[in-house]
Amino acid sequence: MTEETPGFDEKPDVPSGATPDDAEPKAAPQEGAAPAGDASAQIAGLTAQLDQVRKALEERTADLQRLQAEFQNYRRRVERDRITVKEIAIANLLTELLPVLDDIGRAREHGELLGGFKSVAESLETVAAKMGLQQFGKEGEPFDPTIHEALMHSYAPDVTETTCVAILQPGYRFGERTIRPARVAVAEPQPGAQAAKAEDGSEAGDDKDNGPEEG
Repeated sequence: MTEETPGFDEKPDVPSGATPDDAEPKAAPQEGAAPAGDASAQIAGLTAQLDQVRKALEERTADLQRLQAEFQNYRRRVERDRITVKEIAIANLLTELLPVLDDIGRAREHGELLGGFKSVAESLETVAAKMGLQQFGKEGEPFDPTIHEALMHSYAPDVTETTCVAILQPGYRFGERTIRPARVAVAEPQPGAQAAKAEDGSEAGDDKDNGPEEG
């Protein structure tokens, strides 16, 4: 008679009223698995941190743009000041040269600009012109108190407005800056000349109108 080994074919005892599934062992929950509520909280926290980082980035970007604008304004201001200082320095230098240029002009008028002195004088005038010095003032131009300085005054019957009739010293400008006004002699219309001309014109017109009538 063969003996059966107990424990291989035998089924575990199942309590009455229990299903077979109850007899099977349940798998233990995996370690490290977070509940759904904790995951939502983590996502919300990360979202809040991302918003804070974005806000900080926007603030830093605005600060950088403001600094760049201030730096550009500073560069433009420095460049403008540099140009202004340079123009003032050149204008001061040219102002110191004006008496020499006046002497050269008088020597030229008297025919004394000869030889080596002539070459030096013309070289000096060329350098001054390259630096931006411009001479102005001509006889016959209307008197402008912003660029002319009247040293002599007279009346003339052949002018219709205050006119520069003689240039005593030429004026000089550097760019838009007037270094020295032109010193001139001016002439104004003869008092009563305009009225006399107007009366002569009206009388001539009257005589023309009162001419002999054709029969």
